Amino acid sequence: MNQQSLKVRPTDVTVLNASGKATLPTEPNCLSQLAHVHRLRDSELNYADHRYNIDMQMLRNREGLGAPLKMGMDRFAAKRIGRLPFLQSSNLMDDVLTGRCDEITFQDFLGLPEYNENLRQPHAVVEKSLGIYL
Repeated sequence: MNQQSLKVRPTDVTVLNASGKATLPTEPNCLSQLAHVHRLRDSELNYADHRYNIDMQMLRNREGLGAPLKMGMDRFAAKRIGRLPFLQSSNLMDDVLTGRCDEITFQDFLGLPEYNENLRQPHAVVEKSLGIYL
């Protein structure tokens, strides 16, 4: 008997889309074509939202549409409470409403505000948000 083995073809791109111009993050470029992205990365990025959606579906099935609707409106209101434009929000109210305040994640000890690189001049940011340009 002649059994042929199944050949796995390489998934590498034969011709790279190399251009000298700057591209958008969604456009294919050499790095995105060569870089290996693990399948779990996207799953981990969307884990909190996916878990929240599953919890809301279970709550809707058990208690009806009113409970998840009220929780969604509470979460929407908590996100709309703002600070001055140059200060980042800690999202404490959203974490309490979703139950993430009980978890210790990488953002709790690696995402401290003193390590942020996006601190800007407060006066310039407020003037820009109010439309005041001098």
